Amino acid sequence: MSNLRLQSDVPDLRVRSANVAVARGDSEFVLYWMTANRRTRFNFSLERAVDWAQSLNKPLLVLEALRCGYPWASDRLHYFVVQGMADNARRLEGRAATYYPYLERQAGAGRGLVAALAARACVVVGDDFPCFFLPRMAAAAARQIPVRFELVDSNGLLPMRAADKVFARAFDFRRFLQRELREHLIDFPKADPLQNVSLPRLDTLPDEVRKRWPPAEAIDLAADSASMNNFPIDHSVAIAPTCGGAVAAEKRLANFLDLQLPKYDELRNHPDEAATSGLSPYLHFGHLSAHEAFVELTRRENWSLAKLAEKVTGSSHDWWGVGASAEAFLDQLVNWRELGFNLCSQCDDYDRYESLPDWARQTLAEHADDPRETIYFLAQFEHARTHDPLWNAAQRQLVREGRIHNYLRMLWGKKILEWSATPQEALTTMIELNNKYALDGRDPNSYSGIFWILGRYDRAWGPERPIFGKIRYMSSENTARKLRLREYLEKYGPAT
Repeated sequence: MSNLRLQSDVPDLRVRSANVAVARGDSEFVLYWMTANRRTRFNFSLERAVDWAQSLNKPLLVLEALRCGYPWASDRLHYFVVQGMADNARRLEGRAATYYPYLERQAGAGRGLVAALAARACVVVGDDFPCFFLPRMAAAAARQIPVRFELVDSNGLLPMRAADKVFARAFDFRRFLQRELREHLIDFPKADPLQNVSLPRLDTLPDEVRKRWPPAEAIDLAADSASMNNFPIDHSVAIAPTCGGAVAAEKRLANFLDLQLPKYDELRNHPDEAATSGLSPYLHFGHLSAHEAFVELTRRENWSLAKLAEKVTGSSHDWWGVGASAEAFLDQLVNWRELGFNLCSQCDDYDRYESLPDWARQTLAEHADDPRETIYFLAQFEHARTHDPLWNAAQRQLVREGRIHNYLRMLWGKKILEWSATPQEALTTMIELNNKYALDGRDPNSYSGIFWILGRYDRAWGPERPIFGKIRYMSSENTARKLRLREYLEKYGPAT
């Protein structure tokens, strides 16, 4: 069926073929393998799968699976995903798609599932996500899928393939966005790709598939957090108080836009003011689309394309044509977030020390033998056993809640660099703690933050300092003088 002409509104720039096979019109269904865009709204991948199903007049099967052997698998991460699966189960009930949630009960139990379904599929559509183990998983699956396998980019407002270079500075990437983004603000995913869609129904899964890989009762699992005890994952990382899933994500977005956004520009750096968005975990797990956040924000701002500034300046202000707080939030949502996707989509070594800019590695090497007044090791960092009350509070917030206040995350990393025997050891510690505990870890945006500590996306600073060299320096004392922290320190102080 190589000459099939698919009618689809999904931009070609967001679709890439992961193999050389063709669609097969005589098979049973279209398979959407949901791995990164774990939602039913504003999802180019789901929209593309719907387009295929309509063109072929075939049922649509949505597989959302969760391994138990992924790096840093824990009650915290697992349960957040399962809560999202429960939302998807409810939202797809009675719709023009069959939802198939699958959770491994032991490592490796799900091996072969995608291949078994692909053998019966007309075409397979997946999510194009450039980070963590997902690219390797998609590449391995592509070698086993006998039909056309498409990966669809629904990560951000700018398609990842719209940029053909890696940007070394946020300023340069912002200039690129101001030149190129306008045309991509026209092609948004459908809010509900299944609205008014009628497809043949897949009433049941093939018996051999159902018996070997039984569907999970996602709604029941999400209703009982103790269900995580049944999975071979790290039970020492407790479930976070933040609820996962698209429903919680949309509620958090609405609350932020209504209550926190008006003070975002002025107060977001003050931990006591609770002015940050809290959206990063939902964006990371795909429970919320950046497109939906953009639509809801700009609707409240009465925004239109005509309000975009014509002049390209690279400034973080006065380009979008919205209020100061909305402008500041969009700079985080679009520029800083998608800067990480730009790097991870083009560089396989994004998580390695060697990927740092030459100047940063040089200055750190020149100061590698500088005396350290204090050296801590991973266990001491993990359990917040340093001499610094502010750093300890930030680490306790990470362990308890799966997040650190945005501004304090920068200080958290800078002190790990200062208190580690080598910058390479500091990087290892930051990645381990962030990916183990943070709900928004293992993401292009979180790797941007970690590597910024060591000079990525930054410039050389003076005066040159011990240990840091020309890397930007931060101190707890200066941070405490600038920020409102009394309530934060009380909340995340030592347990009594």
